[in-house]
Amino acid sequence: MEITHKKRTSQLIDQLETEKAIDLIKTTFSGLLCDHLRLIRVVAPLIVAEDTGINDDLNGIERPVSLNIRDMPAQKVSVVQSLAKWKRYRLAQLGINPGEGIITDMKALRPDEDMGPLHSVFVDQWDWEKVITKGQRHLHYLKDIVRMIYKALRDTEKAVSVNYPEIKPILPDEIKFIHSEDLLLRYPELTPRQRETEAAREYGAFFLIGIGGELPGGSIHDGRAPDYDDWSTPAGQHYKGLNGDIIVWNPVMQSAFELSSMGIRVDESALLRQLEKRNCLDRKELFFHRLLLSGKLPQTIGGGIGQSRVCMFMLRKLHVGEVQASVWPESMHKSLKNDGIELI
Repeated sequence: MEITHKKRTSQLIDQLETEKAIDLIKTTFSGLLCDHLRLIRVVAPLIVAEDTGINDDLNGIERPVSLNIRDMPAQKVSVVQSLAKWKRYRLAQLGINPGEGIITDMKALRPDEDMGPLHSVFVDQWDWEKVITKGQRHLHYLKDIVRMIYKALRDTEKAVSVNYPEIKPILPDEIKFIHSEDLLLRYPELTPRQRETEAAREYGAFFLIGIGGELPGGSIHDGRAPDYDDWSTPAGQHYKGLNGDIIVWNPVMQSAFELSSMGIRVDESALLRQLEKRNCLDRKELFFHRLLLSGKLPQTIGGGIGQSRVCMFMLRKLHVGEVQASVWPESMHKSLKNDGIELI
């Protein structure tokens, strides 16, 4: 289901107040996240070497932005698409203990995104990663972390409402957990996005488990790279997958609205299993993958939480360009302006 922008009938806060509110949201939420998950802030790269396997290839078809550096003619580098694997490597370098982790403001470019109300070529996330023990690689631990993140979201929404009374809190008290297999069985005639919208409409907020793994009938709910999230490990009963998305109901757009993708990361066996499933076992010779397979990287859980997505949801905006400075086609600028939507 394609999400198209809607015409604005009223503006809750103007552009100046929006800028102030964005700062409030980012400061409040990142602080709460650090407290709840025991994270320290670190600096992160904008570019990485292409032959290391550290850059995120997302669904495996997106092209990273590549460039040559004058003083490094033999080395090609690319702009990060996310920091999913870099964070795990950094945790090993820093010697972080189980129970603690890192967070960074990730800035990325994804030129193959379909530009629209939810997607820009510029991506900004809170990218976080936390060291865990082998014994914590299970669904109960994943759910506990999701609840902590959700609490930070609810508390941030309350802070926004205190400062901007015209914006009322709408997130439910609790987040619901649903496996992608059960969602398919409930709505077999719908597309994955339509299933998400029906669940979001019913629950207000839910965590969709097992994204990337094979569903009954051979389909997948959505693509996931094979070398960070663990979407293939058994997770009780007949289910598989130790990852998922935090999705909420967006009353302005009248649709499901993804805020975060996250999960327990692959261990050695899950990495090999998932590389084989995706027919890319050759990756095991890359720098990052060799480190993981030789036991030199810690067991971790981590994810990305969209900064612009969170701001867009909290401020009831219709377009990501209302809370983020990016580039857009001139035709989109004109069309949106006619409908009362001003892009930054």
